[in-house]
Amino acid sequence: MRRRDFIAVLCAIGVAWPTATLAQQRAIPAVGFVSSRSAEESAYLVAAFHQGLSEGGYREGTNVAIEYRWAEGRYDRLPDMVADLVRRQVAVIVSAGGMVTALAVKATTTTIPAVFISGGIDPVKAGLVQSLAHPGANLTGVSMLAIAVESKLLQLAHEILPNAAQIAVLVNPNTADLEAQTRDFDAAAKTMGLHIDMVKATAERDFDAAFDAIAAMHADALIVAGDPFFTSRRERIAALAGRARVPAIYDLREYVAAGGLISYGPSLAEGYRQAGRYAGQILKGAKPADLPIMQATRFELVINLKTAKALGLEIPPSILARADEVIE
Repeated sequence: MRRRDFIAVLCAIGVAWPTATLAQQRAIPAVGFVSSRSAEESAYLVAAFHQGLSEGGYREGTNVAIEYRWAEGRYDRLPDMVADLVRRQVAVIVSAGGMVTALAVKATTTTIPAVFISGGIDPVKAGLVQSLAHPGANLTGVSMLAIAVESKLLQLAHEILPNAAQIAVLVNPNTADLEAQTRDFDAAAKTMGLHIDMVKATAERDFDAAFDAIAAMHADALIVAGDPFFTSRRERIAALAGRARVPAIYDLREYVAAGGLISYGPSLAEGYRQAGRYAGQILKGAKPADLPIMQATRFELVINLKTAKALGLEIPPSILARADEVIE
């Protein structure tokens, strides 16, 4: 081999080795995204999360990878899913689908940074973080709880049906929010002089029996308590409420878009966008302990007039005037 060719080969080898090492050093970080909900019905929320990530300069498949895990309403699967993401050494874990997911993350890792999206329970009272301003440890996130939604839902039921004597509340006994929900509903009902009965459902197979119980008690109205599993089955719940001809009040717009009557609560999509922004900041080196808990600031009153008409119900003008959105 001529000397000139030999030098060219050495140069090529010398360039190839550092390039391979550089490629390893530049391997894109991975975000673990774990949710108690399902992929199909959460697609619009994932899109909002991606929007938040992109605001920080991150795009899936370009400079960040995302490992998705979906419990599909089976909360008992969450610990193993989180543990798997920890074994894979993701750079940050995003916890979606309620407090139950966030608590699974907290119980599994104290080192991997995590961003949660949660509602229903104050994250401080739940023991998730030290304070809203200074979360401490490895968790921060978005709390969708900013007001007592339970009392607001009961107020709506009372405004729509001022003569209602019996109000049913659909709850999931498996949710981490159950104790707080029950306490707040009971307190609000006592203050307003209303009578409520809790009806339980933990799986889709329970819905028919739950609505049979609602019919048997001759409920004048139904309130569906906030729960990620219920939200993921919103079309079924709205359809059953319509079939039972019971006016139902929900905590999220998604139910009303699926045919439910009326909702009041925070914007889920905005919460997911904010979580995406925090995940991007952590990927750039921010510490969760230094990122204050973001709280919901945007609440929506949404009414489905088509559903109201099907129920033979006239929505009071005072409520229509306050509505952020009316579906006709």
